[in-house]
Amino acid sequence: MKPTDPIIAADLDAYVDGQLDVARRIEVESYLSEHPEIAAKVMADLSMRGELRLALANESAFGRAETRDAARRLERGLAYGRIFHTVQRIAAVAVLVAAGWVAHNSFGAFTATEVAASVPAPAYVEDAVRAYKTTLVRQSTQAPVEAQYKPDEIRAATGIVMPQLPQDWTISDVQIFPSAFGPSVEMAITTTDRKQLSLFAVRPGVFSVQSVNHVALDDAETAYWQIGEVAYALVTADRSITLDQAADRLARTLY
Repeated sequence: MKPTDPIIAADLDAYVDGQLDVARRIEVESYLSEHPEIAAKVMADLSMRGELRLALANESAFGRAETRDAARRLERGLAYGRIFHTVQRIAAVAVLVAAGWVAHNSFGAFTATEVAASVPAPAYVEDAVRAYKTTLVRQSTQAPVEAQYKPDEIRAATGIVMPQLPQDWTISDVQIFPSAFGPSVEMAITTTDRKQLSLFAVRPGVFSVQSVNHVALDDAETAYWQIGEVAYALVTADRSITLDQAADRLARTLY
């Protein structure tokens, strides 16, 4: 069996920044599954990075230029911290191996991530979109009612922890769907301005820590993320909804 390099701080930084190849990412996730305290810190880093991306991508949402400048400075500071840790790692390796081997491995970590960016969404995202469309069909044939939502019973039956919803969201339907990964939960939601959302949750069978990502699939917009053993997807066909921000708020209620 090929020995696994020990997981160090630079690996965790690269994991948060999405700079690891698939094999090393799996090794880091296996390590995190055995070290819950470190996994919690990584989740917090991912959440902070997500908030910064939202702040910089939606500058119009902030009324003060000072806020935007502070977000940019913090993002640059995080980036410089990652570079510093990487340089430390390279220096340590250089003591033990030839300079050519060091250059090959070090610069490999900074190559373009075009392949990673083109990786398709996880399979559970397709299940989330199908569940969303199924609920729309069912609601079109039934009178709207407010569902009885009992998160403790859902957790006991499926092992899935549901995020805390905003108080002004109304749950119109809750269903447990079979999936390739086991039982999944689909929740139909109506916002105060009568916009329709679907929250999907499932245990995909692998441990991972993933910040909010976005994909358009089958005429629906989906923001998806994973915390530990449970993955989540927020789905809607209404493009006027700031879906990634809503998903990020839900994710932060889970830790």
